[in-house]
Amino acid sequence: MHIFVGLGNPGQKYANTRHNLGFMAIDRLAGDSSNWKEQCKALTQKISIAGKTVLLAKPQTFMNLSGESVLALLSWHKVSPENLLVFSDDVNLKCGILRVRPNGSAGGQNGLKDII
Repeated sequence: MHIFVGLGNPGQKYANTRHNLGFMAIDRLAGDSSNWKEQCKALTQKISIAGKTVLLAKPQTFMNLSGESVLALLSWHKVSPENLLVFSDDVNLKCGILRVRPNGSAGGQNGLKDII
């Protein structure tokens, strides 16, 4: 299994802000499904991508405390960090640009910092 986590802040106040791009990416992967359940301080649901099970997660702990939820999800589902993919905003990238990195620093992103 893989876990895909989208970083953001819960609540309508943040719903359509750049800071919630992680949540938006996860929502896009979920499609029209509304099978969200609460687990490990996150909204989660399972989907299949290329025949593999993927747990989608949107931590509800607020951005800067995302690591608490992510660690609990990894432990509960017995998933190694190598099978974790985190979606977040990056103010250093132009809007619409995507960067994928297998490792590195948090780059000033507090949600990533807490997960690391």
